[in-house]
Order: sequence, then C-alpha cells, then structure tokens
Amino acid sequence: MTTPHHSRAERRRATEARILAHARELFAEKGFDRTTIRAVAAAASVDPALVMRYFGSKRELFTQAVQALPAPPTTPDADALVDQLLATLGLKLGGLPEGTLAMMRSMLTDPAAAEHVRSALGRQINGIGAAMPAAEDPELRAALVVTTLLGVTIGHQLLGLAPLRAATADQIAALLRPAIKALAEPPG
Repeated sequence: MTTPHHSRAERRRATEARILAHARELFAEKGFDRTTIRAVAAAASVDPALVMRYFGSKRELFTQAVQALPAPPTTPDADALVDQLLATLGLKLGGLPEGTLAMMRSMLTDPAAAEHVRSALGRQINGIGAAMPAAEDPELRAALVVTTLLGVTIGHQLLGLAPLRAATADQIAALLRPAIKALAEPPG
C-alpha cells in the first residue's frame, strides 16, 4: 500500500499545527513565563530553530496559540467549537505575557492600542462566526462569545477578582459551557 504524497506546503501546515497544539498545551499547563521554545519544540518533535522560523518569537507563538480562530468545520459541530473556545480561555487564564496585559490595560485610553485589540478581536469574531454551525446572526453570536471570554480574562488577569482567581479554569469552563453552547448552536 502506498502512502499519499503530501506537498511541501501541506507538510509545513501540518508541522505548524502540531507546534501550535503542543504550545497550547504547554502554555495552559505552565503559563507564558515557564514555557520555553525548547520545550515546545521537544513536545512537537521539531528543532527549536524551526519553531523560531515559523513564529519568530515566544510572544508571537503565544499570540497565535491563544487566538480563538477555529477553522470552519466540514460538518457543523457546536460541541467541538465550544470545547475549542473554552480550551483557549484556559490558556488565557494560565497567564498572559506582559505585552498582552499592557495592551489590554491600554486599550481603553490609547487609540493605537484600542485599534490593535479591535483588529485582533475582529479576526477572532470572523473565525468563530465562520465556524458556527448554521446559526442565525453568526457574527453577533461570535462577538458575544469573544467579549464574554474577554470579560472573564480581564476579570481574572487584570482585575484579580477573587472568585475568578480562586476558581480553576475547568470550573469556569464548566459554568460557561451552557452559555457558550447556546450562542454557538443554531436556534432549535
């Protein structure tokens, strides 16, 4: 039996996806500061130089790992989308890099920071909206999901709200799951 021949671009995308998957796991487990490029590379079975070539820096790797940009599904699956979104929230609650925190702190007072955040959130909204299974108003639903997760992240990371800080990411995800699922599912 022969194995299918994959193009260089397909192999690159697969390697990039594997690196991102392992980076998400490590960032979620160890946080930004304690995750190293070498650890991500080892987990993904690639050379650390390849991680740097694809992502440029640890900060950019983290940024791409926490971007909630699910690919549009081949078959609508609200549960898989919700799982992906809540896993991304778990990453963010594990600790954000100082640059990201600074941008979030500045977004309400600095027009350039606001535009940067607006652009990043717009990409997330577009990706999530495209991944929603035949929902009415997918862009609005995606915006509500993104801003809900942003609010939790701000309450946890910037404001240090005691109930959010005391809860585990799994506890928060379990409580949010029905609301996120209601937004992701088509009305029944």
